[in-house]
Amino acid sequence: MFRFLTPKSIKPPFARYSHGVEVPAGKRLVLCSGQVAITADDQIPEDAGAQAELCFRNIEAILAEAGLQLGDIVRINAYVTDRAHLRPYMDVRDRLFSSPAPASTLMIVSGFARPEFKVEVEAIAAG
Repeated sequence: MFRFLTPKSIKPPFARYSHGVEVPAGKRLVLCSGQVAITADDQIPEDAGAQAELCFRNIEAILAEAGLQLGDIVRINAYVTDRAHLRPYMDVRDRLFSSPAPASTLMIVSGFARPEFKVEVEAIAAG
């Protein structure tokens, strides 16, 4: 199983994530490209929380192709276009990932390829 790393010598995580995750030898890695909130029929939700949900559903579909699931994610990189989108994104992430949670980075960026996108999520899973 994964070893979640949160050294006592550094400040604990600010939210539900681990400072590091050790993947044991012999595990396969699946790296998911950044997923934006667009459906197969080109629908884009307006709400940042709904966009985060769709990003993770897309990642879940990618992982399923490899026989993995969201619980196999060891690292998340997420990007939002406004500070106001941090909480809706984190609410979705925290609901989907129990503690100990994957290693995670969350950044505010100036934008994505299309202005409708508010959230993008990429992930690394091991199984």
